[in-house]
Amino acid sequence: MTTKTEEIATLIYSAPIGQYIGENGAKILADHAAQKLDLNDDEVLCEKDISTNCFYIVAKGRLAITYETKDKPTPTILHILEKGDLVGELSFIDDSPHTNTVRSLGNSCVISFNRADLEPLIKDHPELMFNFMRGVIKRVHSTLTAINRQQNELLDYIQTGGRGRL
Repeated sequence: MTTKTEEIATLIYSAPIGQYIGENGAKILADHAAQKLDLNDDEVLCEKDISTNCFYIVAKGRLAITYETKDKPTPTILHILEKGDLVGELSFIDDSPHTNTVRSLGNSCVISFNRADLEPLIKDHPELMFNFMRGVIKRVHSTLTAINRQQNELLDYIQTGGRGRL
């Protein structure tokens, strides 16, 4: 029978961040600093302009990064997050409020990491935490690269009136 800690460790290790921390690192995080959160359809995980001390790894399902305005009854989906994607990592690192609302698309599951639970691991497991944060930064870098590529493609499209590259 699999315990909840073993289930969380497996989810962490199977995420892209797992390659940086290994199975043992995933077990340590599951033991000391991670929680599994199940989300129902349309449940809000992070709310715009609210600062939290957590970040999340999508373990199952999909989440939508949404933009809401007063004149539209339904939020606009800006991006869909899938298994392995990180959510809230920048707010976690610099204490800034979330720039958009993140909500579940259907039932989903995330692994939550709370800063207060992670901080003791810096002293007790410095190599693990270095590799963990290295994995987080690599994922952020990958996301920024994808956004820049999409922005350049959109700019090309606008500049050519949709007829191709200049």
